[in-house]
Amino acid sequence: MKNSRILVVEDEAIVAMVIKRRLKDLGYIVSGVASTGKDAITKVEGTFPDLVLMDIRLKGDMDGIEATKIIKDRFSLPVVYLTAHSDDVTFKKAKETDPDGYILKPFTEKDLRTTIEIALHKFQKEREN
Repeated sequence: MKNSRILVVEDEAIVAMVIKRRLKDLGYIVSGVASTGKDAITKVEGTFPDLVLMDIRLKGDMDGIEATKIIKDRFSLPVVYLTAHSDDVTFKKAKETDPDGYILKPFTEKDLRTTIEIALHKFQKEREN
């Protein structure tokens, strides 16, 4: 599903730049980069991504889990977490949002591609039914 539009939500600029470059190398279109939960919601409204790649710990008063709940409820988009946090409490909270994937940093391009492709495929199948 190359040419799919992906919104990157990452509050560390250098990490966001690396993710953006890797996504482009894999053939995806980066529809935007957001650094806060509120910014992510605004960018979903304005850029119409096919998928959101979401960090869990974000600057500001809304973390990635809260932003994911809103994005899934309002826009019905697939969301894949891309995070360094895998502790039990965080993972349990993240699972409650019914994510379409969970990738731990550091990640490989293969991890990124396979998780995104499965999430997009699953979402497409659900829309067809």
